[in-house]
Amino acid sequence: SSPLCSPPLSNPTPNNNMGIDLKAGGRRVGHKSSTKVIKTQNPYTRLLIKLYSFLARRTDSAFCATVLKRLHMSKVNSPPIALSRLVKYMTGKDGKTAVLVGKVTDDVRLMEVPKMTVCALAFTATARARITAAGGECISFDQLALRAPKGTNTVLLRGPKSRAALAHFGHSTSVLNPHTHDGVKPYVRSKGRKFEKARGRRRSNGFKV
Repeated sequence: SSPLCSPPLSNPTPNNNMGIDLKAGGRRVGHKSSTKVIKTQNPYTRLLIKLYSFLARRTDSAFCATVLKRLHMSKVNSPPIALSRLVKYMTGKDGKTAVLVGKVTDDVRLMEVPKMTVCALAFTATARARITAAGGECISFDQLALRAPKGTNTVLLRGPKSRAALAHFGHSTSVLNPHTHDGVKPYVRSKGRKFEKARGRRRSNGFKV
């Protein structure tokens, strides 16, 4: 045989330990697992996830699949919606059911509430009272599944993702951990010389251990 020819491979079958093609920035691994495990301990939400996973599978409805995805979301990703915003979104949509995977809250700035049917995970007492007083209806998702299993005549809504409360979420900053969460806004009555400026807020007034 010629010295230029390479010898035949002893094992022509490919090796199982072959390398993987890594994309720049890394591969997204395990990003679909959030919906495989139900993280919430709320028994009502857990039952709703079972119900809507069945509906999404058996009806091929995009509405049911979206509701199922939103039922899995964390609390910060299921923001509440105010009654005023709900009324604004439902203008000119008579006979349709407003659907929100979250909570409906009252808005004192709203003078009149029109008659409408709203389906949500929860309602504040005043929001529920105002909707029912106007001749409307507050229904739950299991009631909606009986009325409109495919989501016909519904308007799927979401609350505002960016809201003032988010500024306060996270760990508070103190003298001992000065720069861990600088962006977290404390709940202070006012910003000024007299309000929460002493112990634990300045180097001269630190915590003594």
